Amino acid sequence: MAHLTPSFVLVVLFLYFAMLVGVAWFTGRNNSNEGFFLANRKVPWYVVAYAMIGTSISGVTFISIPGAVGGSGLNMAFSYMQVVMGYLVGYLFIATVLMPMYYRLNLTSIYGYLEQRFGWWSYKTGAGFFLLSRTLGSAARMFLAASVLQLFVFGPMGVPFAITVVLMLALIYGYTYKGGLKTIIWTDSIMTTFFLAALVFTVWTIGKSLNFGAGEIISNVMGSRYGQIFFFDNFLSDPNHFVKQFVSGALIATAMTGLDQDLMQKNLACKNIREAQKNMAVFSVYLVVINFLFLILGALLYLYAGSIGLEIPARTDQLYPKIAFGHLDAVAGIFFILGLIGSTYASSDSALTALTTSFCVDFLNFEKGKNTEGQTFAYEEERLAHERALEAKQRKTRTLVHLGFSGLFVVIILILNAVSNSAVISLIFKIAGYTYGPLLGLFMFGLFTDLKIRDRYALHICLAAPLLTFCVEYFFKAWAGFDVGFLTILINGLLTTFGLWAISYREKSN
Repeated sequence: MAHLTPSFVLVVLFLYFAMLVGVAWFTGRNNSNEGFFLANRKVPWYVVAYAMIGTSISGVTFISIPGAVGGSGLNMAFSYMQVVMGYLVGYLFIATVLMPMYYRLNLTSIYGYLEQRFGWWSYKTGAGFFLLSRTLGSAARMFLAASVLQLFVFGPMGVPFAITVVLMLALIYGYTYKGGLKTIIWTDSIMTTFFLAALVFTVWTIGKSLNFGAGEIISNVMGSRYGQIFFFDNFLSDPNHFVKQFVSGALIATAMTGLDQDLMQKNLACKNIREAQKNMAVFSVYLVVINFLFLILGALLYLYAGSIGLEIPARTDQLYPKIAFGHLDAVAGIFFILGLIGSTYASSDSALTALTTSFCVDFLNFEKGKNTEGQTFAYEEERLAHERALEAKQRKTRTLVHLGFSGLFVVIILILNAVSNSAVISLIFKIAGYTYGPLLGLFMFGLFTDLKIRDRYALHICLAAPLLTFCVEYFFKAWAGFDVGFLTILINGLLTTFGLWAISYREKSN
């Protein structure tokens, strides 16, 4: 770190964000609401597939998954690959069932399906759970990244944490407020390249430090005590058991990708369903390879720490930055900074745009407001003038909503910093995971039954299901010694489905 002076780091970051702003200016020129929300549905599928990597791999994955490899709890060793294998099942379901439905219904917000299937309350409930989950989850991810940058970069420079956070969000707002998804797909592609370069460079650098040749890295890692992939013992008590990890991986992919406006918004930017399905297939392959590389990196970090007698931090999230900044050369430190910012911003900027889209479409009724049925215009020019005025009004509102979510992120991150400990972060992610259970239940009940529900009770069911899930989890752990691991989402989804069945009825045919 002796070579990474504050001025040098600032120059690197300035050039990095100047490039992003340049891309945003180029892609955001004369952009409409349709361009902001869906990039005019003209983005090549292979670009979407590459950009989606950045959205899926957040800063938490960038530093937490490698850190968990040497731990003794959830995702220890290579057990996370069992979850990734489950992802493939979920992605297949998304590509063959969910995406064709979204395209057939010509949706901007995927939660519009719930209104068509069940009614107003189900629609608002689904969209509301997405807003809650994405806001908390994305803010928590940004908090972790901001904490690392503050600890190793900006803190030593005397910059207050609040200023660091405001600057991070201001930069995201600066290059996304105008271009929206049209900009984000291209900036995320750039940031994906940076964090993949950081991943590959760090693996190569540490492997070289351990005297591993390029062909020896995988064999040495898989032969170490960190290389175990499959866990079949102790089904009740082990959260890493294969069945728990694989099943929950399939459900997590279905819910947190297929039922998530953020990830699906990129898919809906493709020209047609065939291209969107190609995107999902290629993205699935990318994600398997990249997650495997992150686990390779985690094992190498622990092997390297053992070789130099480095004490493992109490919070294993800090192992990667500690080695990158304190024990590797300056180039590795720069790659780490760019990789962490790239992975964090690629997921956070996309989340801000998705939250803005969902709020504008689902709660401010942007699309319904465009409907001119029943209105009469004396001249075609009058109708066009009306549409232009409406577009300008909605653009102004959209900008304010985008700014509002940016400010909300700042507030949540500062609150987390004030009370932060590992338990609080775990709780935030647990809450975020719980919110996808009701979404999973709503969509699965709609897709796999032909029953109607008493729509006004949908919100009650979706609020009760997470609370009951918490009680079930606690009972299993306390009285049966059963650790559900990632199966929380399965329990939550099943309870939601059962609740919807209880308020369902079969529509009488005429």
